[in-house]
Amino acid sequence: MTTRIIPAIMSGGAGTRLWPVSTEAQPKQFHALSRQDGSLFTETARRVRGKSAALTFLPPIVLCNVRHTALVREHLNEVGVLPAAIVLEPAPRNTAAVGAIAAAVATEIDPDALVLLLPADHVIADPSGFRALIERAAPFAHDRIVTFGITPDRPATGYGYIKRGEELGEGVFAIESFREKPNAETASGYLAAGGYSWNAGIFLFHPATLLAEFAASADIRDKALAALKAARRDGDEIHLDAKLFEQVPSAPLDIAVMEKTARAAVAPCDIGWADVGAWDEIWRISPHDKDGNALQGAVVALDGSGNLVRGDGVKVCIAGVSDLVVVATRDAVIIVPRERAQDVKLLRELAEKL
Repeated sequence: MTTRIIPAIMSGGAGTRLWPVSTEAQPKQFHALSRQDGSLFTETARRVRGKSAALTFLPPIVLCNVRHTALVREHLNEVGVLPAAIVLEPAPRNTAAVGAIAAAVATEIDPDALVLLLPADHVIADPSGFRALIERAAPFAHDRIVTFGITPDRPATGYGYIKRGEELGEGVFAIESFREKPNAETASGYLAAGGYSWNAGIFLFHPATLLAEFAASADIRDKALAALKAARRDGDEIHLDAKLFEQVPSAPLDIAVMEKTARAAVAPCDIGWADVGAWDEIWRISPHDKDGNALQGAVVALDGSGNLVRGDGVKVCIAGVSDLVVVATRDAVIIVPRERAQDVKLLRELAEKL
């Protein structure tokens, strides 16, 4: 018997470290940022459609900022996906509130289906491996909340880590503990010890299971569902009640539920995953020329190496420099060492004061 899956695509990210390409009006998930054919959003929608002998993907729920409604429809249309619902958030409230609302809306659509809660702004280079992972995790997701853990290939300090416990079944483990973003020495120790995964923030669960496991964070669940109950519905659009939704405490699902429940599980995987949070990560996952440059758009690199150079609507030329991020749009230009790519968020804040 095939397992029915309702994808719930979270599209609330702002992508401030990918400015000036990513903006409040058109954040990073609506751009093509690596080797993909389409935007991060359209590639996400492609990955979670269709059916096999084991899985049937139902039309998705999309959860996004109300100002991005037209963008969501445009990008869904590009890949021929009709949503089951578009939940419109009047303000950002993090992934715990989004998870509770996705579970409740999914129950309206098909109370027996599982929910796959996933961000719209991730890269997954192995979509067939991703579907195989969902198949492997699905039998455990009726009674547990399964998170997908990425097998680390380097001592990254920008991700939270999951330490796995006892094996529940083939390739699925109980979670012994969650670890906050480590320093470099601690991250190296995790890799040497084995048994750790990066926390990808992708979850598979039965709606009733997730909603029940909000017991320790019932205030988030109850206030989020109150905003949903009072929502204005217009066709497939669900406009959350602004006054009630703004009262919802903001917290990630990991902290509100996963770190408190005894029903959490992790499915480790290697699916070519990347959370493209900053320009140095874009450089890492992009194709390189013989000198290690990642060149995007109308650009020229002369006698340089290890650079990310991108021109959106403008020509960009560099010579004799290395290990830089150079990104130019018609609105702004940034030039930073690759190792300081995280500073782009601060640059954006300072530029807004000019």
